[in-house]
Amino acid sequence: MRKSRTNNNFIDKSFTILADILLRVFPASQQEKKAFSYYLNGLSAQDDGEYAEALNNYYQALELEEDLYDRSIILYNIGLIYGKNGDYLKALKYYYFTLYINPYFTSALNNIAVIYHYQGLKASEKQSFLLADSLLQKASFYWLKVVKLDPNSYIEAWNWLKTTERLKT
Repeated sequence: MRKSRTNNNFIDKSFTILADILLRVFPASQQEKKAFSYYLNGLSAQDDGEYAEALNNYYQALELEEDLYDRSIILYNIGLIYGKNGDYLKALKYYYFTLYINPYFTSALNNIAVIYHYQGLKASEKQSFLLADSLLQKASFYWLKVVKLDPNSYIEAWNWLKTTERLKT
């Protein structure tokens, strides 16, 4: 079931070896190990740009995975794939699922803000200023959450909030 990684860098090889060891020795049920294996295969396929295969593996992992934190990570990765492929509505859906399980998942919050910001800029270019303002307000809302939860990261969010005077210090 395990897909061999074609990437030859040291970190990927080390991660693959460590994951294989964990699958063998970690005291987990067969279902948990199978879910983890599907997740790893999804990561590998995603890393290789094989998004359909990655999605298939992630969906299989979701069917088996019971741990909520692990489910939130799988959902987040599904959102990443949809966002990468330009399906922003589906990406948002999976990021919101992620946040439903883990409201402190700053990467999901950030990616939601990025999507709203991008859509807001597109609306502004089309001179749909009310829509643009609404979307940029949503971006602001999520980026404010991100910088509150993780004040030492997301420098771009900090800068945007400051330059647009949306950050209240």
